[in-house]
Amino acid sequence: MAALGRVGRALLQPGRAVTTGAGRRGVRALRRSPVRVLPPQKERDAAAKTQRSPREPLPPPPAVERSSAGPGLWYEKAAPGDRRLGKVVTIAKSKKFRDHHGKVLLEGHRLIKDALDAGAVLQTLFFSTVGHLKELPEAGLKRANLVKVKFEDIKTWSDLITPQGLIGIFSKPDHAKMSYPAAQLTSSLPLLLICDNIRDPGNLGTILRAAAGAGCEKVLLTKGCVDPWEPKVLRAGMGAHFRLPIITNLDWESLPSNLPAGIQVCVADNEDPGARVESVSEWNGAGSAPGNLRAPVKSKPKAAPECEDEEGEESVCIPELATQYYYEDWTQTPVAVVIGGETHGLSPEALHLAADTGGRRLVIPVVPGVDSLNSAIAAGIVLFEGKRQLLQRHKQEDERQKFPVVG
Repeated sequence: MAALGRVGRALLQPGRAVTTGAGRRGVRALRRSPVRVLPPQKERDAAAKTQRSPREPLPPPPAVERSSAGPGLWYEKAAPGDRRLGKVVTIAKSKKFRDHHGKVLLEGHRLIKDALDAGAVLQTLFFSTVGHLKELPEAGLKRANLVKVKFEDIKTWSDLITPQGLIGIFSKPDHAKMSYPAAQLTSSLPLLLICDNIRDPGNLGTILRAAAGAGCEKVLLTKGCVDPWEPKVLRAGMGAHFRLPIITNLDWESLPSNLPAGIQVCVADNEDPGARVESVSEWNGAGSAPGNLRAPVKSKPKAAPECEDEEGEESVCIPELATQYYYEDWTQTPVAVVIGGETHGLSPEALHLAADTGGRRLVIPVVPGVDSLNSAIAAGIVLFEGKRQLLQRHKQEDERQKFPVVG
């Protein structure tokens, strides 16, 4: 037992040989060093870069497969797992990103081509087939980063039911630097459109399309309107964004400075000209409707003057305007039409601007019981009637010059 005890104690002492009476066989205890745990490869690469001598050149970046699509036109093929398309599409759909970085997303051949023709700056174009590049202006493509991706990837991130395989990221267009189509400029009329608190993307896109079709000189958007560069507005606009100037985010104090001198501002309405003129208090309590001027006022506008009703309560003063049907003569050169929003109608500031410029209410009569028209429909009716009147006026003036009346 004593010998066994000595052997046991010896085994517990590292580096010491153990012998027994049976022989000189010995067992040496093993020293074990701790296992070294390596950090992930990314962290090791980063540490190696920081420890590298400043004079030591960096390793070359991984090779990018580039191909030619024509003289001076090169594109790269996205590698498997490339997430740039999804990342760019996701952030470009955010209004905060568009405002902060000054970028917009356009999808589809027609919209991208219209933007390039108007001088918009393309930054990155994702496409599925090289044939798409041949259908676009080459000059605009040479300044951009072209990336070929799989059609399945574009289909995943597309908002269209039938994607065309083209998604472009553009610098946010500046209306002062755009070159609009010559046919649009020659057909332009002294007719302007003011959108007052249009919040529905589909409505605003349709209104812009109607304004371009009618030959409006430009469109002004007040604060509270939906962002015209939102994807839904762009789709509904069908290229109207690149056919006429669109000035956005205007307050009522700065809006007159964007209007020509001597302009007359008219407002769309659906109140019958023969209806009884309502008092201010009745106006404030009436129901709201698209294009209806009798919308309730939730908060007191800063620019609208105040007045008191019979009970001494403060309210917003609404000026009285001459009222007529939209198909009667109302076109003066130049003239602007205000279309109100879908929920609250036109703001009191719009009415004061019309009163200050000698404008009037333009009524679109509807069947009794129908509250109002959609704002986009109302805009189309009034704008094309204005176009008809202006063209007829110009035709009469041309005839008078050709065949002067001899007294």
